[in-house]
Amino acid sequence: MNIIVKPIITEKMTKINEKDNARCAFIVDRRANKIEIKKAIEDLYSVKVESVNTINYSGKRKARYTKAGYIQGRTNAFKKAMITLAKGDTIDFFSNI
Repeated sequence: MNIIVKPIITEKMTKINEKDNARCAFIVDRRANKIEIKKAIEDLYSVKVESVNTINYSGKRKARYTKAGYIQGRTNAFKKAMITLAKGDTIDFFSNI
């Protein structure tokens, strides 16, 4: 099971990371628990994780009118993990660019 899907790099997360350099967020597998997420982050980025907070987002219904008519759909459900790193540890997502 691939636990970490992708990091969340948005304006809001960038602002949180600038304010407190030890916080970052990831979209993770919905079946993963906090212990598995912590181990995966520590193995992948070689950092020490202090705490993991998880949030489950449910998919929402969306609808719109188009030339073809009324289209209904649904956004994907996902799980977000907020990671607090140990003091002095950082994760640089832009080092490989």
